[in-house]
Amino acid sequence: MNVLDDTDRRILEFLQQDAFQTNKELAAKLSLSTTPIYERIKRLEREGYIRGYVALVDKNKVGRSLVAYCQVSLKEHTQAFIREFEEEIGHLPEVVECYNIAGPYDYLLKIMVRDMDDYRRFLVEKLAVLAHIGGPQSAFVMAEIKHSTALPVG
Repeated sequence: MNVLDDTDRRILEFLQQDAFQTNKELAAKLSLSTTPIYERIKRLEREGYIRGYVALVDKNKVGRSLVAYCQVSLKEHTQAFIREFEEEIGHLPEVVECYNIAGPYDYLLKIMVRDMDDYRRFLVEKLAVLAHIGGPQSAFVMAEIKHSTALPVG
């Protein structure tokens, strides 16, 4: 992979702010012509710096206003159990993020559901039935102070 130069970094910053910007708009902001911008973006995509383009959906408008962070421990730490857990978590649409973490718990899950009743159903009917899970600990978001999908690239 190539090392990012200042122009690459600025392109990534601009695209993270608004991926709908045209090459012409980016070129104007960067004092370049459209062809080099196009070629740089294609290279950034090819090299995996840009993994895709998405629409950011308002969680409240789609009925997923309750956000919970759930810490989970596994009862056993064999390779097979870890793989099985990670595979099963990948199939639960309520789990929007899952991290293997260090500390007293093995995993941190970000779960988005409609309300507390929905969370209870998720916990009882989906999470608790997974094999090898110890007692989950949940924390609930009361207010979102900062939410960003943009990564610092400078």
